[in-house]
Amino acid sequence: MEPEMVAFLKRVGKSLTVGFIWLAINATAAIKGDNAFIGNHITIANVVFYAWFVISIIVMVIIFKKMWGGKDME
Repeated sequence: MEPEMVAFLKRVGKSLTVGFIWLAINATAAIKGDNAFIGNHITIANVVFYAWFVISIIVMVIIFKKMWGGKDME
């Protein structure tokens, strides 16, 4: 296989892995920890979970931009 194709497929695999790990962590924290669901009132756990969610998605987007925005994409 061509080296460019191998590099592209590795980048795709890393992107899928990062996305899946992010999704698994957030789903586990949201559902098992019961942090995403607001009951009668907002708790500290809800605030921490949603803060983590927003910060982690921003970090993930930055990682994807660095991963896909390199000079080797030309």
